[in-house]
Amino acid sequence: MLFSEMPLAAPILRAVAECGYTEPTPVQLRAIPEILQNRDILASAQTGTGKTAAFMLPVLERLTELKKGPKGAPRILVLTPTRELASQVTDATRTYGRYLRLRSAVILGGVPYGPQFRDLGGPLDLVVGTPGRLVDHLNRGSLDLSRLEVLILDEADRMLDMGFQEDMEKIIAASPKERQTLFFTATLDRSSTQLASGMLKNPVRIDIAGRKMTHDSIEQRLHVADDLSHKKKLLAHLAASEELSRAIVFSGTKRDADLLAQELRSQGHRAAALHGDMNQGARSRTVRDLRSGRLRLLVATDVAARGLDVTGISHVINFDLPMAAEDYVHRIGRTGRAGASGIAISLASGEDAARLERIERYISQPLPREVIEGLEPTRPLGRPRAERSKRFGKPAGGRPGARGSRPAGSGARQPVVEYRSRKSAPRGDKP
Repeated sequence: MLFSEMPLAAPILRAVAECGYTEPTPVQLRAIPEILQNRDILASAQTGTGKTAAFMLPVLERLTELKKGPKGAPRILVLTPTRELASQVTDATRTYGRYLRLRSAVILGGVPYGPQFRDLGGPLDLVVGTPGRLVDHLNRGSLDLSRLEVLILDEADRMLDMGFQEDMEKIIAASPKERQTLFFTATLDRSSTQLASGMLKNPVRIDIAGRKMTHDSIEQRLHVADDLSHKKKLLAHLAASEELSRAIVFSGTKRDADLLAQELRSQGHRAAALHGDMNQGARSRTVRDLRSGRLRLLVATDVAARGLDVTGISHVINFDLPMAAEDYVHRIGRTGRAGASGIAISLASGEDAARLERIERYISQPLPREVIEGLEPTRPLGRPRAERSKRFGKPAGGRPGARGSRPAGSGARQPVVEYRSRKSAPRGDKP
């Protein structure tokens, strides 16, 4: 089926055609007709599969029927875990709805309240926002969900993982029971399943990602390192390669992202960090610089890069392996997008053996090992070792809870937005 054959309004189809899209992706092909039939959706879909258009196009179709309503009372609400993803969804709304008369607002934490109060001070069709700030507006009475027709949770698993369960439940409780609910998640673990079961009515189950999904267009490589110093030498060699045009380097912590970006800059590379301790203006500038080519290397934490949609990423380098195996798939999905090929390189030392084993079991294949002449490892990659290595000149150990006290390569997730107390996060198998 082509987009032109879908029962979407002419202004929406015109906008889609101007984007150069003719055939829907698998998640769009399965989700759009069901959403147009007012069915609840439970969809597992990785970033990069076209899931934003999968829910945005049919809800825009709903908004072609104009309805008057009170101020601050949207018909559509999209929840996202991060500001970056909220901006991506907002951009998609403007792109696909360019020929519609839409009244929309984006409600994010970390930015002034004034413009948000102004946006919520009149009639609204659609709101995109992060959970914490949306709950703040609910408590202040500036956001009214009594006439909500569709509630969309984008990357629900990540919102749970960031400790937003309590905020999500408040938003759900404030929404009409007869609403349509669209639940999109990259991984459907126990916590996501429990939340979905309490808010969805006879949902259509769509599984596009698949638990074993990897990326056929991405060449995956593994370089074994003796220790942190060896990892740095490998990274320096990779960063200097002419085949690397633009890359995202993944670090396990925010502090290490800063220090690693600083080291890369000292070697003459155009590098910068992206993480949750940066203010919104700094993050936006960094992403713009990456898109424009002013940056060649972006050192990011997992959550900071989630929802980051930048074309032309030739390489993803896992300087630190992720703690959760599914995050490996999220990470490497930053390259090889829009029909392009990409290269994903992981660096692993002895202390990473357990994580590497989980990743290879998750993707059902071993990562091909490669050796750089002159940087060959001298130790085999065996079982994990309990060792206290130094990271960037600082001891990895230390007082529990102290800044920088996590083990090397811990892969601890660092939230980008309004981090909520971890006590509200569900128990599960994720750190």
